[in-house]
Amino acid sequence: MRKLLKLILNRIVIFGLALCAQLVWFTIFVIRLSQYSVWISVFLTVLSILVTLWIINKDENPVYKLAWIVPILLAPLFGGLLYLMAGNKKPSRKLRRRLEAEAKKTNAYYFQGESLLPKIREKDLSGEGQMRYIEQHLGYPVCAHTVARYYELGDAMFPDMLEALEEAEHFIFLEYFIIGQGRMWNTILEILERKAKEGVKVRVIYDDMGCVALLPLGYDRYLEQKGIQCMAFNPFVPFWSLVMNNRDHRKMLIIDGHTAFSGGINLADEYINEKLRFGHWKDTGFCIRGDGVWNYTMMFLQMWHSFHQEEEDFRAYMPHVWHPEAFKSDGYVQPYGDSPLDSEVAGENIYLNILSQARRYVYIFTPYLIIDNEMQTALCLAAKRGVDVRIVTPGIPDKKLVFQLTRSMYPPLLRAGVRIYEYTPGFIHAKSYVCDDEIAVVGTINMDYRSLYLHFECGTYFYQSSVVRDVRKDAEKTIAKSREIQMRDTRQGFFGGLLCAVLRMFAPLL
Repeated sequence: MRKLLKLILNRIVIFGLALCAQLVWFTIFVIRLSQYSVWISVFLTVLSILVTLWIINKDENPVYKLAWIVPILLAPLFGGLLYLMAGNKKPSRKLRRRLEAEAKKTNAYYFQGESLLPKIREKDLSGEGQMRYIEQHLGYPVCAHTVARYYELGDAMFPDMLEALEEAEHFIFLEYFIIGQGRMWNTILEILERKAKEGVKVRVIYDDMGCVALLPLGYDRYLEQKGIQCMAFNPFVPFWSLVMNNRDHRKMLIIDGHTAFSGGINLADEYINEKLRFGHWKDTGFCIRGDGVWNYTMMFLQMWHSFHQEEEDFRAYMPHVWHPEAFKSDGYVQPYGDSPLDSEVAGENIYLNILSQARRYVYIFTPYLIIDNEMQTALCLAAKRGVDVRIVTPGIPDKKLVFQLTRSMYPPLLRAGVRIYEYTPGFIHAKSYVCDDEIAVVGTINMDYRSLYLHFECGTYFYQSSVVRDVRKDAEKTIAKSREIQMRDTRQGFFGGLLCAVLRMFAPLL
């Protein structure tokens, strides 16, 4: 009885029921309205036609357009209205204004010295081109004087996170998509509460939708009572909220301005294999110490101050303020963010650039492989010109329909010579690229429409860093534990193929 009551009161259940009720009400309302007057029916149909023409004329991914045009034409009475209510994939106007205003006010803080691009250009023109794109078009400078460490599993990163938290003296910033109560978060929370009492400034941002089934309602207020400043990004409400499309999918822990942890690892027990959900949980992360941490600090502060308007000098959080000694260098490090606010599809563009410039190999970890035509073409062309392209996806899925959709993407890639593996021990949640022993990208950005187009994300571009070597070694070990997919493994039969066709049609909306 208690479990049933807990299920009924779950915020996801409430949201789902409210959403279904609204959809039913909306459908009945529009049908009744159209039956009441022929002119209203004609108006709604014409509106759907105009909306369809407007979608066609938009400068957007063609697959996203198609995902809306088909249902609008199938249900012209309310298809146009439905798109006007839920089709906008940009953040709400209020949210957009806040974030854009803060970015405009503080973007100049990112650049604290001369650009390193001319120095890199002397050594490697193609490598400099990718970093130039990130610096000049996205606004995130390339950094030296930064030491990096790569972690093959969350299990390995967790102890170092705790050690770094214990050493914090001035401030701790955390921004995560998922925080789940359990050993991992409870251990971190105990340190955060103790540090806050010692006078360390502690701030936490979590995505309310990502935590809706994991944290109780009003958890931000609970943390505030412990002396921890907290913000729930886009608070979840049990109604059809249009801004639920745009989530804060970033993962970052910043300590005293000179140490940062990031990667695919959230703060919940499955990420350190304390709790087994889908077999062994394979995730990756890294720690950087030095100048490169400033990019992460700025990303956090811009998000925080978009919703907290108190005046604050950002320069007080710079790496050398609390760590005056010079940092060592380990190649070049360039942390960057990806935002749905601008016209740059940063995450995808960086992946495409890597594929287009690869000469020998590209190894990829991704939990979801739901790609558009541009990404599919880039993967296929790289393989066709002799690049060893390998992709590792989960062997045990977390979402069966999404896994079915991922597998539907295999055939054209396999035919082009891309090698695909499924991680046999369980679920792979890592999101990383490694290329030609020179480049690696590790971050939060999945190869699906939500990560690439809708969410706030972050990643780090490593160039000629020891992390590149470590990611390659990890990829080779992971591939050895995985099952290589052959074309015969992709046969799904008539009904399976039909389901995949439908799923691919609506993939951008999933």
